Amino acid sequence: MRYVILRDDDTNALTPPHCLEQLYRPFLYRGLPVNLATIPEVDVKTRMADGKPEGFLFLDGNGATAEKMPIGSNAKLVNYLVGNPGYHIVQHGCHHDELEFDRSDRAEVARRLERGGRFLQEAGFARPETFVAPYDKLSRESMAEAAARFRVLSTGWFEFGRLPYAWWPEYAAKKLRRAEHWRVGGTWLLSHPGCLLSYHRPRGNILEAIIQRVETHALTVLVTHWWEYFPGGHPDQPFIEVLHQTASFLASRPDVKVISFAELPSLDGNTIF
Repeated sequence: MRYVILRDDDTNALTPPHCLEQLYRPFLYRGLPVNLATIPEVDVKTRMADGKPEGFLFLDGNGATAEKMPIGSNAKLVNYLVGNPGYHIVQHGCHHDELEFDRSDRAEVARRLERGGRFLQEAGFARPETFVAPYDKLSRESMAEAAARFRVLSTGWFEFGRLPYAWWPEYAAKKLRRAEHWRVGGTWLLSHPGCLLSYHRPRGNILEAIIQRVETHALTVLVTHWWEYFPGGHPDQPFIEVLHQTASFLASRPDVKVISFAELPSLDGNTIF
């Protein structure tokens, strides 16, 4: 059996529920779990390198008046997510401001982790057990603090120079095994092959790349971003169709199982590592 985890990043208080519904109804209908890396208290001032608002900030018509908006302030979104148990909420930073967990101030890292978790719980979601850092950037201090609080840490890659010193033996063993995923204590550390479902990739090659990846790996974390399917707030139908074709592929394969992050601890680690 091969396993797939679908991770969609950047759901936040400004996310229109109909966008998620348009993207993921084919997954929910087939019983395929969708893991939403959710920003607990989004910073609406977050900007890209060119000074434009980040793509996940749908500011027009959303009544954004505060500098930071907790996920619970969007009752329509929260009700939609709670009403569709196929969505699994994981913690995506705290504010998603610039490289917020690429810092050495351990006290500030801990404060943001705790604050983010509190906002998710206050909105009515279960206590998050999986953490995703904004931009997949984590300092040594952030890794240690996150691993102390979460059962799963999902990121792009692990750099030796950023790892807590106590993790070095496990990392060396991982490198000897040529493994992508590994475990330290009770925390699963998952990497991913980049955003295969991205608007930066040629549409005609995306599904083929996903199939090749899934068929050659025991566990694949597929990362995408809901807002990329709605440039300028309008649906990109050809790109959305690629996502829906991915759902069809995953559902059609008896040797592939789509799981949530929460299901990882129930798997035999020997088959993943």
